[in-house]
Amino acid sequence: MCRNFLLLTKVVKHGYFASRDCYLKLWCGDSVSAYYTSHPPFDKASHIAVAAVGPTALAIEYGAGIFLAFVYGRYPDHMKKSMWFGLVLNSMSLILSSFVNQVWLLIALQGVGLGIAGSLLYWPVIFLVSEWFVQRKGLASGIIFAGSGIGGFIFPLIVNALMDSLGHRWTLRILAAIQAVFGGIALVGVCPRIPPIKYRRGQRRPQFIPPRLQFFSRKVFWTFATTTFLQAMSYFPVSLYIAVFTATISSPLSATIVLSMFNSSGVVGQILIGYLSDRFPYPWIMFGSTMGSAIAAFLLWGFADTLARVFAFAIIFGGLSGGFSSVTFAAATDAANPNPEQAGMAASAATLGKGIAAVMGPIISGVLLEAGKSVSSGPYGKFGFGPVEIFVGSCAIAGSMSSLAVLATRPRP
Repeated sequence: MCRNFLLLTKVVKHGYFASRDCYLKLWCGDSVSAYYTSHPPFDKASHIAVAAVGPTALAIEYGAGIFLAFVYGRYPDHMKKSMWFGLVLNSMSLILSSFVNQVWLLIALQGVGLGIAGSLLYWPVIFLVSEWFVQRKGLASGIIFAGSGIGGFIFPLIVNALMDSLGHRWTLRILAAIQAVFGGIALVGVCPRIPPIKYRRGQRRPQFIPPRLQFFSRKVFWTFATTTFLQAMSYFPVSLYIAVFTATISSPLSATIVLSMFNSSGVVGQILIGYLSDRFPYPWIMFGSTMGSAIAAFLLWGFADTLARVFAFAIIFGGLSGGFSSVTFAAATDAANPNPEQAGMAASAATLGKGIAAVMGPIISGVLLEAGKSVSSGPYGKFGFGPVEIFVGSCAIAGSMSSLAVLATRPRP
């Protein structure tokens, strides 16, 4: 009992850094971009440039995983130090960005700076899961990833309230202080199960890129990476535009509530999907997640014309699609076998496509939304969102088909 409590405490502390992920997604949101482009000093700046801030941060955070896996493989004794550096960089990027007046500095600080800081805080937690958990790895990762859902419920409410009352400059400074305090507390409890080797000066370290990365030659890795990319292509447009769509039906307050519901429903989805992935073949869970997301996008979002239907879509899609990431470790373990120590590398390599989707998804959905606005809408696809809804549903359908390819290529027990 004591050991289980200690492990749960470890998971909760690790889950705090997963909550940072939702903070970066929040800055991808059109509501934050709309605030920047409608208030000085960025009201005369390019909307495209301002909207690039969030996707830049997400692309760096997700894309840096495989590089950091190699770095920590060679320098495991510097992992904790890098997390402290990431926490300092995170707070400094927020504070400095509160003083800037030019878009390129905003991109450099909130895009590149927060992206690098996020990767230094996020990926060590992911890599440490395999050290602490074996039998219940799916549930543990689900609880950790649920941190992003909890943060996704809290952050939109806090950020919107602060921006409306204090403006973006003091909002950024307050958030920097909050994250520094709570991040520092959580970071105290983050540590590897096995103490890292302390290398002496001149002592030979492992190669930067391990000589045998067998997971790159396994079909299950590539089918899972493809599925992850397709699922992310369906997820990010919704996380970007669900608040905008809601605001056209109701009010900005309702939009904030829907965004919080969308993120918080992922808490249940991540924990439940993580729990199920420990007990059932994970490809079928992937299939159910993506197929259910597709149905929700085509039917619930496609025909949504009332706030109640938007609520239903946000809860169902947020739970199913938001919980998809909890199958990552099950698939990465399959891909890495018979080298389980490379599961973290396999997970980070498969997630690289998620970083690409974080950029591509918003760009494609933005183009589709502009095209949809020029066409008169009927009962399906209100307010020009029809092409976006079809795109989201199609990517989710493609992800479900790719999930069956994962089932066909995974090793037989």
